[in-house]
Amino acid sequence: MNADGHGQLRDIVAPRLDVLFCGINPGLLAIRSGHHFDGRGNRFWRVLHLAGFTPETLTPDRDASLVRFGYGITAVVGHATAGADELRTADFIAARPAFEAKIARLAPRVVAFLGKAAYVGLSGRHDIAWGRQAATIGSSRVWILPNPSGRNRSFSLEQLVAAYGELHRAVRQDLDTVA
Repeated sequence: MNADGHGQLRDIVAPRLDVLFCGINPGLLAIRSGHHFDGRGNRFWRVLHLAGFTPETLTPDRDASLVRFGYGITAVVGHATAGADELRTADFIAARPAFEAKIARLAPRVVAFLGKAAYVGLSGRHDIAWGRQAATIGSSRVWILPNPSGRNRSFSLEQLVAAYGELHRAVRQDLDTVA
């Protein structure tokens, strides 16, 4: 648990970001450290750099600096679990109103869900493809990226970099096309 004892991890956000990366929920290590995507096996920070989002590989303890580059981090479900498989449908249903209000208030150009599970849990849709979605949340476009967790070995580092790189190129080439 973090210092306030609630098992919540603060969002890294600002209004009108280019991309708001959205995880399913924080892990226990992230809650203990107070930093997003903490853990030796998590590839998030390395993938962001290799895909072109950051000029260097950030470390979890520098997660707040991500906003300087026009990006942020949040989660659909705010409370931590040892694994996302511990979440129930009710957790997503309960989280949806606050999550949608947050997206409406912050109005990022793109909400990039890290893994299909976060968006499936939120939307209830199961016919989800990777990449840009036709759906929006408020004025924000929706993009689905593979989860960079070390537990997700369905995607190699190279595949993660390619998927995240596609989003980065789309955002850089034509913000109006994805926003």
